[in-house]
Formats: sequence, C-alpha cells, structure tokens
Amino acid sequence: MTTNTTSTDLKDYPEVRPRHGAPEPPPQKFAPSGKPKKRGFIWVLLLLIIAGVAAYAVWRAGQPGLIPQSQNKGGGRKGGGRNGGGNGPIPVVTTPVKLADFPVIQDGLGNVTAYYTVTVKSRVDGQLMKVNFNEGDLVQAGQILIEIDPRPYQVQLELAQGQMARDAALLANAKVDLDRYTTLLKQDAIPQQQLDTQKALVAQYEGNIKTDQANIDSANLNLTWAKVPAPISGRVGLRQVDPGNIVHASDQTGMVVITQLQPITALFTIPEDNLPIVMKKLNSGIKLPLDAYSRDNSQKLASGTLETVDNQIDPTTGTSKLKAVFPNKDNALFPQQFVNIKLRVDTLHQQMVVPFVAVQNGQQGTFVYVVDPESSKVHLKVVKVGITDADSAQIVSGINVGDQIVIDGTDRLDEGVQVRIRKPGELEAIAASGLRAGKGGKKGGKKGANGQGGSVAQGQVEQGGNAQGRASDISSEGPPVSDAARGNFGQKAGDSQYKGQFNKKGQFKKKGGGGEQ
Repeated sequence: MTTNTTSTDLKDYPEVRPRHGAPEPPPQKFAPSGKPKKRGFIWVLLLLIIAGVAAYAVWRAGQPGLIPQSQNKGGGRKGGGRNGGGNGPIPVVTTPVKLADFPVIQDGLGNVTAYYTVTVKSRVDGQLMKVNFNEGDLVQAGQILIEIDPRPYQVQLELAQGQMARDAALLANAKVDLDRYTTLLKQDAIPQQQLDTQKALVAQYEGNIKTDQANIDSANLNLTWAKVPAPISGRVGLRQVDPGNIVHASDQTGMVVITQLQPITALFTIPEDNLPIVMKKLNSGIKLPLDAYSRDNSQKLASGTLETVDNQIDPTTGTSKLKAVFPNKDNALFPQQFVNIKLRVDTLHQQMVVPFVAVQNGQQGTFVYVVDPESSKVHLKVVKVGITDADSAQIVSGINVGDQIVIDGTDRLDEGVQVRIRKPGELEAIAASGLRAGKGGKKGGKKGANGQGGSVAQGQVEQGGNAQGRASDISSEGPPVSDAARGNFGQKAGDSQYKGQFNKKGQFKKKGGGGEQ
C-alpha cells in the first residue's frame, strides 16, 4: 500500500519559520487609538484657559482704579504697572483751577446763503449785442451789464413822436374853431348843435395827445430796458446767453445770476429743547453774537449776529431753523458753503474753569487728579461738571480754586501716586540722554567681548525716568573675557522692557520679543 505524503518546505513560508541564521524581524508597534483624541482634548482645554485669562485681563484693564499699585521702598521699582517700572516719581504737567467767565454756546449746523439772489432777465425782445462783465466779477447796483439792440425801440419812439405832433396840430385847429363857433353862437349865426360838436372834437384830439404821449413814454422805456443794469451789488455767475443770440422777455432762463455777498446770511438748526432760551433773548431785543467755523471746526471764518428764528419747528428732525447775518467784508463765506455755527446764548461770570483734558471718566464717575503740594502725591477728586466746550469745562463742585490739577500724564496715575512737576522740554532732554547712555553701553559691551579694555558696560533708559550707565573693569587674570565681558541695553517704553547682550563676536543680541540684531 502506497501512501502519498505532501512535503511542505518551510523556506517557502519565511513568516512561519525563519531561515537559519537570519535575524528575527522586529515586532511592529501600534499607537493606541485613544491617544490622538486625548491630545486634542488637552489642546482645546488649553485654548479655553488662555482665552479666559485674556478676557479677564482686558476687563481688568478697562476698570480704572482697580489695578493695585505697589509702592516698594528702597532701590526697587515704584508704582507697579501704572508707574511703568521707572525709578522716582511720575512726571506730570499741572495747571491751577481759576475763576473765569464761561460762555454758554449752542452748536448748530448750517449752510451759507446769499442775502439776495437775482436772476437777470431781458424785459424786451431783441438781439443781445454786448456783455459788459466778466464771469465772476463783483458788480455794483446800476452798472450796465448787457446791451440789447435798441434800434427797433428807437423807431417806435420816433413814430410815437410823429403821431403826437399830428394830433397836436389837429387839437390846435379844433380849439380855434371852437372859439369862432362860440362867438357866432352869441350872434345867433350858427345853431347850438354845431358848437357842441366842435367841443367834442377838441376833447377827442386832447385824448389822442395823451395816447401819443403814452406811446412816447413806452418807447423811451423800451430803450432804457435795452440796456440791462445790475439790480443789486454782488458777484455775477456764469453767463447763460452769449452775444448775438435773440432774447425774449418770456424766456424762463435768465442771462446771468447775481448773488449778494456783503452782507451774507447762514441758515442753521438747533434742537428744539434749546429754543426757549434763544427766544427769551430775542424777545428782549438782545442781538446774540455767533461765529461761523469751517467744516472740521479748525478755523474761524466769520462773526455775525442772529437775525431771526423760523415760525415753526421741523417735526421730522425736532430742530428749529435760525437765520444769521455776517458782514463778510473779506468774502470768507460763500453761498452754499457748509459751516458750523457757535451761538453764544449767555455768559456765566466767575466760574471754576479747567482744561477739558483734565476731566476723566471712570467707575467712580467724573473725576480729576489733584496734586498735594506738601506730599507731592495725587488724589482722585470726584467733580460735578457743568457746561463744556472743546477746550474748557465748568466745574460746579468737587475741587477748589487754586488746586493744582493734572492735565498731562494722567494715564499713569492712581490714588496716592508720587509725582513731580515736569519742566518744559524735559522729555526731549531725557530721550537724548537715554540714547547716549544706550550707545555707551553697547560700545562698552563690544570692547569687552573683543578683549579691548576688558570692561563691562550697561545702560538703561527709562521714559520719564533717569538714564543710568556703569562700567567695571575686569582683570585679565580673572575669567575669560569672552564669558565675563557683556553689555546690556534696556529701553523702557510703556510697560515693556527690552534687554540684550553682546556675544563672543561682539554682536548685539536684543531680547524681549525684538529678535536678534
């Protein structure tokens, strides 16, 4: 009996049995499936924490008076974050509280309008022969601007004069016959009817004479209208009709437009709530002064007076329209120009007035910083502000006359902070000295790194503080110069400080977010 046996060689299946002497293949490593999910969760949690911290910091920074200020004694930093890390008191600029007259101003928006505007038209028909002005000229009332062909009206005048001469002769003859008939009637030589007819004829000729005189006057008037004068004084605009064209009295468009600029008016509006005090002054016969400013309120254009108030309030805007008059001697105002009007309604006498920049707003309300002359510390004083304008503010209560209030440097102040009065030009001098100290520290560091002189130089500049620099010699027997010699340069700007060192090659490396240089 034969048994068929299938022989299987293991060398055909190396994964089952490795070849003799061959190294075992390394086992495959598989990353756990849950690790990426866990790592993503950690990143999301980290981002949420960062966002929360940032939001809290923004909220904290927006609350005045909540940031504590550390007052470290000795050689440490004073003032904390508000002081900016500088040494010594914070430099500020102050001004005393004074008594002064404070004007009550009503602001309004308006447009300049011509006092008079005239569209010059022809009153007769004819050909335009001559223009006696240049576009944009200033003309005077009565000045001849345009001449129209007068010959047709001259002919009409002569016809009327001839007709009048004829009728005058007939009237004279009729009067002579009337005298003759009157004498004959007394002698009973003619009937009464003939005398009455002659009287009617004389009256008819007298009527013709009056008609002829009216025709003469009409012809003379047409001759006068053939020369068009300026009805008002002002500036002429662009010419609408050129010489040679036929003009008619019925034309809708005129030949030129004249606008009066001296005086000139402005129409502006104020809120209806401010109208009663204005009306009270007008009814008392007081001429309220006002000023016109440019569109950006940077330049005063003209001064004038309030003339009148419109007879109704605009219900759509809740404003009342007022009219002002300006002499405009220098022609600073022009029709349809936009202006800002400042109407002086009243003047408050002997009021406490401070610069508007000194008034601050915070969680405590409206306040100012007052400098104590004995301790040179600032104190936060809550004040009640009355009327304000672009430059000044009226203080009703909270401070006294003569108090020194801070008008520059308030962004770094807090209650009880030590300050000093800054002198004019001090910031420029500090910046210049700090730049020199920084350059000296950099040069000293380079020399120490190159082994020239073996010195360590360090300079630090602080805005509003002092510039410091120091150097110390290092013995050649001490540590290697490349390890010991270094120069530091610190520059203070706000609350950020940048420092740097010189490497072995003498190159300056700046730290603190500035990169290397």
